[in-house]
Amino acid sequence: MKINAYLVKSIIAGALGGLLFGFDTVVIAGALHSLTSVFQLTPRGVGITVSIALIGTIIGAMSAGTIGQKYGSRETLRLMAVFYLVSAVGCAAAWNWPSLLVFRAIGGIGIGGSSVLAPVYLAELAPAKLRGRLVGVFQINIVIGILLAYFSNYIIGLFSLGNSEWRWELGVAAAPALFFLIMLYGIPRSSRWLVTQGNIDEARQVLKLMGAPDSEAELREIQESLHFEKHTAHEPLFSRNYRLPIFLAITIGMFNQLTGINAILYYSNPIFEAAGFSKLSGDLQSVMIGAMNLLATFVGMSFIDKLGRKTLLLIGAVGMAICLAGVAGIFISNSHQHLLVWLLMGFIAFFAFSQGAVIWVYISEVFPTRVRSKGQSIGSSSHWIMNAAIAFAFPTIAKHSSGAPFVFFSAMMVVQFFVVLFFYPETKGATLEQLQEQLGIV
Repeated sequence: MKINAYLVKSIIAGALGGLLFGFDTVVIAGALHSLTSVFQLTPRGVGITVSIALIGTIIGAMSAGTIGQKYGSRETLRLMAVFYLVSAVGCAAAWNWPSLLVFRAIGGIGIGGSSVLAPVYLAELAPAKLRGRLVGVFQINIVIGILLAYFSNYIIGLFSLGNSEWRWELGVAAAPALFFLIMLYGIPRSSRWLVTQGNIDEARQVLKLMGAPDSEAELREIQESLHFEKHTAHEPLFSRNYRLPIFLAITIGMFNQLTGINAILYYSNPIFEAAGFSKLSGDLQSVMIGAMNLLATFVGMSFIDKLGRKTLLLIGAVGMAICLAGVAGIFISNSHQHLLVWLLMGFIAFFAFSQGAVIWVYISEVFPTRVRSKGQSIGSSSHWIMNAAIAFAFPTIAKHSSGAPFVFFSAMMVVQFFVVLFFYPETKGATLEQLQEQLGIV
């Protein structure tokens, strides 16, 4: 299959959606030092500043699917791009703390919406043979966006901009957001959505433009799939039949955040400062963490079908528990600070190798087709809600005891190990029909 201009544009658009997702999520880490100084933020105020974007993310993730079904993923992604752009410019120009919170919440809506819509758009638009790779591009670019945010913070920090530094760090995202918006005007609507609207001829033309080898066959598959979904749309999720998949989706979403991953990504600079590192040194070490995150994500994705999902989760739980216990020991003993970056890099490696690679794949596998979208929403919601709660509470708890959060996260990884060991089925190599039988779904 030849790669044509429409496919390239789609890949770039998907990549930018993922990159902005990752960038906007963690760029706040470098800005917290100057924000705290300018607005005289208490630990609670810091928690609100970080978590307000996650509240927006929850709103965006929960509402984007409905809006996308009505108006199409491409059009709704354009709205998310506007949210990204308004947020970046607004944060850079914020005149007080409440205005900053409003613009960060707007950015959060963009993050949540794009996290749902960009993979869906790519999956619906791409020819079957390229679907997995195109959706994978989005996931990889989230991690690249995280690394670029840390690197951007480090570069801006070199200019010693003082109390205006945060404006540049938060505002620089306007450039890729504008590019993302422009790119969304150069790609077609998804063929699958067009079929739902009865635009069969346009859907057929889009499939041809995207390089589908047999556009008529793919069009028939889309129509058959939609016919099946129409008959199963009212299937209730919360029934005794799905109790185990619901438990698995909720717990893996919660444990993903109970690792402490996003607390560490959001507060990496304050963590290093609490251990005695300078702000610039903290920026540089955050870049190292971002680079390890990217490398380990590639490794985890390469092993997920070889070792299996459950095995990766078990290995990751052990590794993360040890690394987090080491971080807690550094803060409690106030010694061996030189080991902090290595322990955090080890933690990131184990996380990306296990939870980072497994969570979304696992949630999509444990639900049958007739309730899969509803099940993924449950898992995603537990992930984002736990994320917001931890991001809000972390600075206040760390203020009283720098080691306490890491003791808690380490303990949660021990709990995760045993929950996975005794309750999680291995899904590697099994068909979806075999998994339904294994999970007791009738």
